[in-house]
Amino acid sequence: MKYGKWIIPRGPQEAPRALLEAGCTPLLAAVLARRGIVSAEEAGAFLDAGPESLQPPELMLDMDRAAARVREAIERRETVAVYGDYDVDGITSACLLTSYLRGRGLNCLPYIPDRIGEGYGLNTAALDSIASRGATLLITVDCGITAAAEAEHAKGIGLDLIVTDHHECGAGKLPDALAVVDPKRAGCPYPNKGLAGVGVAFKLLCAVEGGAEALLAEYADLVAAGTVADVMPLTGENRYIVRRGLEQMELRPRPGVAALMEECGGGAKRMSATTVGFTLAPRINAAGRLGNAALAARLLLAPTLEAAAPLARELCRLNRERQELEHGIWEQAAAYLRERPPEGPIVLASEGWHQGVIGIAASRLAEEFRRPCVMICFDGGMGKGSCRSYGGFNLFDALSACSGCLEGFGGHALAAGLTIRRERLDDFRRELAEYYRRCPPPAEPALECDVRIDDPDWLSMDCAASLERLEPCGAGNPRPVVCMTGALLTRVTPIGGGSHLKLRLAKGGAEFDCVFFGCRAEQLGAEEGELVDAAFYPQINEFRGRRSVQLLISDLRRADMAGGCELLLDGELPLGWDSLELCPERCDFVRVWRWLERAGGEAAGELRRLAGWGPAAMRPDKALLCLIAMAQSGLVGLERDGGALRVRALHRGGKADLDASGVMVELRRRCEEYRERRRKHD
Repeated sequence: MKYGKWIIPRGPQEAPRALLEAGCTPLLAAVLARRGIVSAEEAGAFLDAGPESLQPPELMLDMDRAAARVREAIERRETVAVYGDYDVDGITSACLLTSYLRGRGLNCLPYIPDRIGEGYGLNTAALDSIASRGATLLITVDCGITAAAEAEHAKGIGLDLIVTDHHECGAGKLPDALAVVDPKRAGCPYPNKGLAGVGVAFKLLCAVEGGAEALLAEYADLVAAGTVADVMPLTGENRYIVRRGLEQMELRPRPGVAALMEECGGGAKRMSATTVGFTLAPRINAAGRLGNAALAARLLLAPTLEAAAPLARELCRLNRERQELEHGIWEQAAAYLRERPPEGPIVLASEGWHQGVIGIAASRLAEEFRRPCVMICFDGGMGKGSCRSYGGFNLFDALSACSGCLEGFGGHALAAGLTIRRERLDDFRRELAEYYRRCPPPAEPALECDVRIDDPDWLSMDCAASLERLEPCGAGNPRPVVCMTGALLTRVTPIGGGSHLKLRLAKGGAEFDCVFFGCRAEQLGAEEGELVDAAFYPQINEFRGRRSVQLLISDLRRADMAGGCELLLDGELPLGWDSLELCPERCDFVRVWRWLERAGGEAAGELRRLAGWGPAAMRPDKALLCLIAMAQSGLVGLERDGGALRVRALHRGGKADLDASGVMVELRRRCEEYRERRRKHD
């Protein structure tokens, strides 16, 4: 079980009639309603967002000055340099501007700093090199917002500077440049603060061109890749741009994308944000992590498939090397932390770690130990660190509070980087721990389910396929989490060398094939034959020409019998197929009465331990329904005291009509209502 707390919708799931009449399936309609979309107009605006969602680039501060200077460079045929970053966002940003400016006839010099030797952002040696090659204008992409000293140096050597960035500006002064374009600048009226670096660069080109359509037709794939990889919210204009980019990657991919997908065995895959995030992005990132970001840029700029193929092979080789390095660092750090469980933020440092991959290891450790994680690689007296958040802890604010211990830092609330001197490491640990105590994360992350399935029809082929209309899914528009409670786990089969699991769940006469990636059998927390709750995303699986619904498991736990029993005691009765499984028959009442007699006419137990309570091999929620009916009929006394439940037999004459009890009347009604729906469906 990955999550300690699940949030499951209570009561009947809503599928608004207006959405059903607009052509949505019940499952899609319920998901949209959960997200506050209840009318056909709202659904259309979200699902089919078009160019009207694009915001005018001129709303960004300094955009007019930046666009005018770029147009001037084009008219004068100047040599222009583009200074990027070594991650996917920075690489795609650099490729976007480089391809555009070269297409306008300019000599464009892309520059991506070496992660190991130069680190993040502008540096004066690079500026000198760029100026020596004849560049008169330098445009930063995905970096530069804190480069005040470097901007002064650029001015001193006669290099005009335009900064485009999307990172937090911090408390320092802005660079003294011709233009500083960043939607997060104080006072910037641009409404979309969630643009990626490549999104800001794209907006600059829109301002230069006076429109977006031609640029989208040519470059939407690059903007989409950087936006998804940098985990920007996929809402509003980001959603429209990414959808256009995914269509381009699928229907007419640029040679570099086609070669990379072919090399990693995904040539026939449908392109989605998940494909970009888990197939393309790690391989492009691998080049930058291992100090060869220029290789990824060359791949994305390759003119033909023949030119791209060897670059794609090398990129995949680097990714395999990255995986090995990262796994070794994670194993070493995890073993250390298991012996010394952290109470606050994790801060680890070493001289032997590879600086390019510690960020990935930090992400894994943050998830495993449920703490923000900082991993620092020292080289002599100076260290560079990667920081990853957990539970909504704002890293940027935390590093700002600890800035006196640092040589520098930058990034976002959820991911950041820092530079620190060795002698300040203990001070930083202490100050970060103190900040964490003063400003803890909002809450332990919980698994929030969008929809609880009460009818197997909601997991039909049509319903599962309809969820694809929510794509692109990601930050700000996550894939919906669907859940099923009280299902029987009938099969557990390790796959992928034991690293993943295939599961089979059964409920109410229906069976479901499932896959749980990244979970080993010993981590599952449940065994064959047990009742479980499952959270998942239903998808269409294609295998040897056969299409079927497959549940992609997000998390699985033993069924929450205590939670279900608490709902019954609160008067919330089971719906849908649960009513069929839980509605007691006469034989069930007999078993419960005999169990109570054997207990001496009285029994008590804690609600959180009801899984072992009641007659053997009988579901405790079903036994509780029997007791509720008996209590309503005067046969037993049922008392709830906080987290405890007590039942005692009442000695009374005559027979009781259990079927006339309120709970049985309602359960029978719900069973018949469900059977009628099934008859109409069949």
